[in-house]
Amino acid sequence: MRVALFLTCVNDTLYPDTGRAVLRLLNRLGVDVDFPPGQTCCGQPHYNTGYRKQAEPLLHRFAEVFAGYDAIVTPSGSCAAMVRELYPRMGERARSEGRGDTLARAAAAVVPRTYELTEFLVDVLGVTDVGAYFPHKVTYHPTCHGLRSLGLGERPRRLLEAVKGLELVELPGAEECCGFGGTFAVKNPDVSAAMGTDKVRAAVATGASALCTADNSCLMHIGGIIRRLDHDIRPLHIAEILAGTEEDPLT
Repeated sequence: MRVALFLTCVNDTLYPDTGRAVLRLLNRLGVDVDFPPGQTCCGQPHYNTGYRKQAEPLLHRFAEVFAGYDAIVTPSGSCAAMVRELYPRMGERARSEGRGDTLARAAAAVVPRTYELTEFLVDVLGVTDVGAYFPHKVTYHPTCHGLRSLGLGERPRRLLEAVKGLELVELPGAEECCGFGGTFAVKNPDVSAAMGTDKVRAAVATGASALCTADNSCLMHIGGIIRRLDHDIRPLHIAEILAGTEEDPLT
């Protein structure tokens, strides 16, 4: 199986350790992973702020860069949702406007091969116990794109429950948005900050030492509030937890 890592802009710029963790994890499970250097933004910021035609070249670029791979794996629910949910809409819109089927064909070529990390582990590799070790109390926040667009369901929780030494505790109001929402946080900063503060307070109340998500864009927002409020709880991407082992634990 030829697998490509789609790291995403946020991880490439701010959270490179998440990409390293994905690589370490998949290699341990016997998966050979390529990192196509020509990958760029998936176009989500453009599309969500109304610049939909400007996002179209990025769809074409995505299809070109990831052509030939059996699976495209990303540690980002929001970017996976962009490809799976919104690329087909872009293709259909171009077709309805009489601009041909090129965009729709490009979308169709990548949609069935694009997986969020926990989907790939559970649905494609068929594993929930990845041999991870993390002897700490953890609470999990299901991000909006993972929960509502991708329908990740219990996949991340099943992976966390199988981690040796990990105690998974329920997050009150888990399905409530953290308030990031991409440009929502920029356009509505007060509301966004209030929502994030509620999320952090709920996480702290669990007594967990780490708050885990499957998307670093949300974790960036939550982590910033944690730092400003000077809480000890540690924000972590699920890939970082799953990558650690007893012989080589997460530091």
